[in-house]
Formats: sequence, structure tokens, C-alpha cells
Amino acid sequence: MPLARSLSVTSLSGLEEWDEEFDLEDAILFEIAWEVANKVGGIYTVIQTKARLTSEEWGENYFLVGPYVESNVRTQVELIEPTNPALKRTIDKMNSSGCKVYFGRWLIEGSPYVVLIDIAFTAWSLDSWKSELWELCSIGVPWFDREANDAVLFGFLTAWLLGEFAAQCEQPAHVVAHFHEWLAGLGLVLCRQRQLPVATIFTTHATLLGRYLCAGNVDFYNKLAEFNVDKEAGDRQIYHRYCLERAAAHCAHVFTTVSQITAIEAEHLLKRKPDIVTPNGLNVKKFSAMHEFQNLHAQSKSRIQEFVRGHFYGHLDFNLDKCLFLFIAGRYEFSNKGADIFLEALARLNYLLRVNHSDVTVIAFFIMPARTNNFNVETLKGQAVRKQLWDTAQTVKERFGKKLYESLLVGQLPDVSKMLDKEDFTIMKRAIFATQRQCQPPICTHNMLEDSSDPILNCVRRIGLFNSSADRVKIIFHPEFLSSTSPLLPMDYEEFVRGCHLGVFPSYYEPWGYTPAECTVMGIPSISTNLSGFGCFMEEHIADPTAYGIYILDRRCRGVDESCNQLTSFLFQFCKQSRRQRIIQRNRTERLSDLLDWRYLGRYYIAARHMALAKAFPDTFIYEPQEASQTAGFRYPRPASVPPSPALSRHSSPHHSEAEDNEDDERYDEDLEAEKDKVILHSARLFQHR
Repeated sequence: MPLARSLSVTSLSGLEEWDEEFDLEDAILFEIAWEVANKVGGIYTVIQTKARLTSEEWGENYFLVGPYVESNVRTQVELIEPTNPALKRTIDKMNSSGCKVYFGRWLIEGSPYVVLIDIAFTAWSLDSWKSELWELCSIGVPWFDREANDAVLFGFLTAWLLGEFAAQCEQPAHVVAHFHEWLAGLGLVLCRQRQLPVATIFTTHATLLGRYLCAGNVDFYNKLAEFNVDKEAGDRQIYHRYCLERAAAHCAHVFTTVSQITAIEAEHLLKRKPDIVTPNGLNVKKFSAMHEFQNLHAQSKSRIQEFVRGHFYGHLDFNLDKCLFLFIAGRYEFSNKGADIFLEALARLNYLLRVNHSDVTVIAFFIMPARTNNFNVETLKGQAVRKQLWDTAQTVKERFGKKLYESLLVGQLPDVSKMLDKEDFTIMKRAIFATQRQCQPPICTHNMLEDSSDPILNCVRRIGLFNSSADRVKIIFHPEFLSSTSPLLPMDYEEFVRGCHLGVFPSYYEPWGYTPAECTVMGIPSISTNLSGFGCFMEEHIADPTAYGIYILDRRCRGVDESCNQLTSFLFQFCKQSRRQRIIQRNRTERLSDLLDWRYLGRYYIAARHMALAKAFPDTFIYEPQEASQTAGFRYPRPASVPPSPALSRHSSPHHSEAEDNEDDERYDEDLEAEKDKVILHSARLFQHR
């Protein structure tokens, strides 16, 4: 049957829709990953957010395969009987042969089917399977590497599942198996070695060796072509893992990765050029009115302000209305994630704000999970003091209100001097005395297990940002994932991001970058780098990223000091923006969310699956890639009015100040600007097709 590349774009202005002609009735898709219903890192987000779109495309023929983790299954999966007869026979056969395989629905958007394999139940087979792996592939896995041992068990069990399924099908089925990362890669290698009738895809979201090399302060990108990959992997004791990853990349019918920069990395380290790049997307929720997400920002910001009031009690000598919240979040990789350069830039920003006598205060949050033993007592005390002050204020307000009510009842204006008695003043004085503090507000919200060797805390000690009154930049290190049930900062991650003003992600190694992508979808400006997949993607698709609140830091062609100066400049310019300018910028940032929607980016996964089917079943499928001339070089043009002018702009957002209300009567109409941008986009597309 003919197979045309599908690029279905329903919501992205400027890109034309590509029709799909493909019959999926006799095709089955298995998507295999260690993070199916098992949150470990970013791959969980990829699979979870993509599930709805893939379920719509494949329907009852889409199955996710992952490890059985009881604690996750209890809260995320509804166990049911298999709906597919061949798959039911497959699972029954495996269970009767000494395995434990579960079937259910993953309770996420799209409700996809999941097949979960209990690898611990078959751990008795580990030694024999490792011996078989050595005989087949000459890859030896050491006994002490628990993660690699899990990969061996998971790989052999998934290959068993796919082979048994192919055998149980009454008619030959066209099976596509998509494997994510090296932990699932062995299953792909075994499928090819056993010559199973399965079209295979392997996606690397980050190369193992690349992550290790960058963590070791190596000039990675300038020396990519010079690395002796076998020696480097051996020196880091990951040679067996590297071999599994490289074998999966070479055995796959289709090899993909998540960004152009990772494609270059994979070509040098894994010695195979990816067939297609599959960028990561998100499920984008569009609001009926543009100011709705601005309202959410204001609500979330007020909750962060409440936390700040408690954290800085006794030293709250700055104006919270002129306070900007910056944050960095992700895996605790100090250099790879750019926490080192961010801290250095904050020290330089602090100097610039002080010498320029700025009234802006910057609070930078570091949300990076680390080893702790509990909350910091001083931090908990701050929130208790804040709550006590609030309760005191409410008590006095009730007493004041009652006296005011009684006075008005008898038809008299109250004597203000008698509204508060001595008891009220005593209560308030005691509350004020309780806020006195002898020490500085803490940097870290938790007690660190390795305080003396922690990279962030050691860097803070070096640059001297200790949250003193003289500093215009304050630092809060929260070494734990955010949770709405936390007694300290009761907010989930999405709500916290919405309340911040700027996300800062100056990563040196970031194959994609979900954190800046999530910021964009929520209308929060962000700083990324030209060494991250997200940054490169935005540079490719947007003519002027800065105008849309996407700041791209140059870490490829500049040294560390130059990059740090550029980051400091970005931060300082952001601090000089007026509130109205930030509102306009957030509107523009949110308009880019279509670029990151799975409805747009899912087309690359569709193309990869079609390519794999055509390679595995050439007599049945034909893959004819459409020429890229129609979309190649497409760039989101600059917005209709650049830069945002505070004198000519106005926004219907909550809590704008009286001073701003009087600046100008002319309103900034974000809908009008969005319509102008659509006209520009349409013109750009017409120009391309000439």
C-alpha cells in the first residue's frame, strides 16, 4: 500500500496541512520504555504527553510496554483483561512459563493500554541471559551494575513478548516496536538477532557517553570528532552500557533522536547518523481569552510571595511588588544544567543592580533534588511566624470590625483613637517582636547530607550571596521536587512555573530541554542556550526569539566568561523592563505554544513509524518522503510591534497599579497584535512558495 509522509498541522499558522494516506488496521504499535508508568526523568513526560495523540492515531492497536513497579501501578494503572486476543494468548503463555505480565490502562490523557513486566519475578534467569548476551553480542555485563542487570532482564522479556505475540497472531501482523533509550535497547537487538517480523525504531534522548563526558568538564562540542569512544566509555566504567546503546542504534530499522545537536552527537559517538529528528512536544491547552493565563500568573505569583514573606521574615526590607522570581529546575547536574554559570551571572547582576541603585529585587530559586534528611528548622519557623502574623492581623481586624459595626449601629461615626485599645497594641507588638531575627534568611530550605561538598552551596559561599539586606539578588535552594502537599512551599511544579517571571536554563548539555518548553507553553519567558535542543529548535523556527521572550545564550562559540557576561546582560535587561512590557512579552511567549504542540511535532514520530514499516515490510509498504521545500526554512517572523513599548501598551491584567493606569489611556490589545502576526505569517508562507 502507498505510504505518504503525514505532517498534520492543525493549529500552527503559516505551516500547511499535509494529508495522510495510511491504513493502520493491520498494524500494531508497541512503544517500549523503562519510564512507562514509572517516572524517572524526562522520557516519562515524552511518553505521557504523547500518549493521547498516538492513541487517537492507532486506537486499540497501541500498547505501551514498561516495568511493573507496584507503588506506581496502585496509583496510575487500572488492571484489566487484555482486549486483543493475540495479546491475551501471549500474556497467558508467558505467565504460564514463569513470568509475571500485567495488562491495564494507564490513567493519563488518552488512557493508553499498558503491558507491564515484573522483571524481579524472572531474576532467576539473569545469569543465563547474560551468558546468552555474551555469546550473541560479546557484551559482558558486570554483576555490580544493577541498572544494567535490569536492562538485561527487561530486554530479554520484551523480546520474548514481541516474539510470542508474532507467533500468536492468526494472520501475519505488521508490528512496529519503538524502543526508547539504552535501558530498553537490548530488546531491539534481540528482535533483530532472532529475525522477528517486527519493524524497529530506536530513539536516544541523550547519549550515555555524551552525558558522562560533559559532566567531566570536557570541551565536548569542539572535540566531538576526536574522542576515542571505546576508551572514554571504558575509562568511565560504562563500556557495557555504551555497547548496548550503540548496538540498538545500529540494529534499528530507523534511528531517531530528539534534536539536531543530539543528532550530531549521536553520529560521532554512536557512529550512526539518525534517520530523522523527533523533537519533544507537549499537550497545549489554549485559553478562550488571552488574559486567562495572565490571571493564573498573578494567582500563582501571590502564593510564591506568601512563601517569600515567611522565608525572609525579619529581613523583608524590599518591595514584593518590585520583586522578580527567577528559577532553574531539573536534574542536579551542576555544570551540565548550567547552575554554575547561573550563579556567577547572579553575582554580577547583584553588582549591577546595586551600583545602578535599582529598586528591583531578584529572588532566584534552584529546584534541583539532592540528598537531604529533612526541612531546615529555620525555614519552617519562617512559615510559622508568617502564619502567626496573619492570625494576629485577622484577630485585630475582627475586634476592630466589631467596634466599627457597633458604632455605626447607633448612628455615630467611630472615634478612631478608641478603635484600638491597649490589648490590641500589646498583641501587635508581641507579633512584631516575634519577627526579629539574628541570622540571615537561609539559602537552603533543607538540611543537606553533604553540605560541605555541595556544588551549589560551595559556589554561593564563593560568590558571597548570603541573602543580606544589601544584596539585590537573593537565593533560595530547594533540593526537592515541588509538591502541593509540602508544608513549606505547597505548590506543584506547573503552578510554581506560572508564578515566576523568568526561567533560566543555561545548560551546557541538554539534548532537548523540557523545562524551557514548559515555560513557553505557560507563557513564561525563558533563557536557553544554542547547545540545547530546545534552543536550536527555536532559533531555527523563529526569526527573532528574544522578541518572543526566548533568550538564546551562546555557549557554542563563546568562552565561559563571555557566556556569563551575555547571561548577565539578559538578566539585567529583563530587570529593567516595566511591568507592562513583561505582560506583553508573556503574551508573545504564549503564542509560540503551537510550535511545541504534539499536534505539530507528532508528525515526526508518524514519519519515523512509516519509514520503519517500509524498511521492514518493503513488499507491503512504500515510504515516499515528501520534499522539504514547503516547510524548510520556515521561520516565525518578528511580532507586529517590536520592542514592546510601555508608552503605547496596556493590558487588561489584574492588579495593575494606579501609576500605570495614568500613564496612557490607550490600551494594548493583544488579540489585535496576534491577528497582525497571523497576517505576517501568511505573507511569509506565500513568499516561501514563490
